[in-house]
Amino acid sequence: MPQMIYSRNEPWVNDCLAMIIGRLLYAGSKLALSHQWKNTALWELCGVPGPIDVEDHCYDAMDRLLDRQKAIQKALAARHLRNGRLVLYDITSSYFEGAYEESDIVLFGYNRDGKRGHEQICLGLLCNEEGCPVGVEVFPGNTQDATTVVEKIRELQTEYGLKKVLFVGDRGMVTQTNVQALETVEDLHLISALTHKQIVSLLEREVIKAELFDDQKVVEVIDPDNPQRRYELCRNPESAKREGMTRRRLLDLTREGLGKIANSPRKSSDEKIGARVGRVLQQYKMGKFIVWDVQQGKLQWRLDEAKITQEKLFDGCYIISSDVPAEQMDHQQVVASYKSLSLVEVAFRNLKTVSLEMRPVFHKKDDRIRSHVFVCMLAYYLQWHVQQRLKPLFAHDGKGKDRQWTFSNVMERLKALRRQRVKLGGIEFDQVAEAQEDQREIIDLLKRKQA
Repeated sequence: MPQMIYSRNEPWVNDCLAMIIGRLLYAGSKLALSHQWKNTALWELCGVPGPIDVEDHCYDAMDRLLDRQKAIQKALAARHLRNGRLVLYDITSSYFEGAYEESDIVLFGYNRDGKRGHEQICLGLLCNEEGCPVGVEVFPGNTQDATTVVEKIRELQTEYGLKKVLFVGDRGMVTQTNVQALETVEDLHLISALTHKQIVSLLEREVIKAELFDDQKVVEVIDPDNPQRRYELCRNPESAKREGMTRRRLLDLTREGLGKIANSPRKSSDEKIGARVGRVLQQYKMGKFIVWDVQQGKLQWRLDEAKITQEKLFDGCYIISSDVPAEQMDHQQVVASYKSLSLVEVAFRNLKTVSLEMRPVFHKKDDRIRSHVFVCMLAYYLQWHVQQRLKPLFAHDGKGKDRQWTFSNVMERLKALRRQRVKLGGIEFDQVAEAQEDQREIIDLLKRKQA
């Protein structure tokens, strides 16, 4: 990693290493990390001795790191991406708290975390087929997922030098507009899932039927208007059960809300009653199943049972769309390729909450926000490699209450190995803790030597 950050051994590179590794150990503000120099050997082991100043050792180094982001990601791509192999791409959002009036990227938008009333940024993450991150980009908070796809694919070909791209994107990223924009791109194949609107369009065109979805097997359908387009019809019974329960609960709440309006003793105008009905339907998103009318101050409504029955047929159903030739990838492989996106979701969870705690973001300048996100991505890159090397440890761990090892617990066990300056009888010396059996196993798996 030091050589990827910069080819020459300069002090700011060591500062970056301390921040990247420090993110795994002491997730928090850069100021808090700078104050850790008295409590940990982190800064010293990274080649930064003595007191740490947050301006010199963190903020200035972050600015230098951001200048090197494209070159670093190009090096990561050269190491981990291969022509004709899967490239995983997804977008998430990260919400902010506080005032960011001068920011051009912290904006209101569709929040993937369900945090209403918060401004946010959007993050696009590129990973290889094993989930190893190779690039991250910060977008304004009002960015729509599909609008980033074309430029991201062009970046893979121009910046990262991939001649053959097998691009896997999340639901709805492969829109008709994107397909048209990428028609002239050679050696490009796309895999994504269809949105509900796209599935309805296929039903209306009679390309698919509800009875084709099966719990046990994947059914492939070829688009008659575009023979290169393959649709893999899948159904997950567990998802079907959850969706059915959710719809019943929301319909019960809708029924209760409309019942209160219909049975209300107070007199209101048709317009006011209609507005109250609209608020209920908007709250529970069940308007398509309700037939209603207001006349002379009275609400009349009923459930559209035919639509509810039709909707039940598609519970747990999803369609994966691809233009990968069948001789290159069969239908099971197409489905497995799309499901690989779960590895990007794992990366997002670790970045935002589980281990790296990217938020809250304490920076106000847009470039510092971008650099902070990049530091977190490089920290996850380290974490990913650590977890790969520790697979034997996790594989032989216990179950249930006997389970011992998580990534967090591994870090805590390594933190227990301490080196501290001791003064005894006028003599100063370094006292180094001796690794116990489990700590030695971790160190050996990581292919490191105890400092």
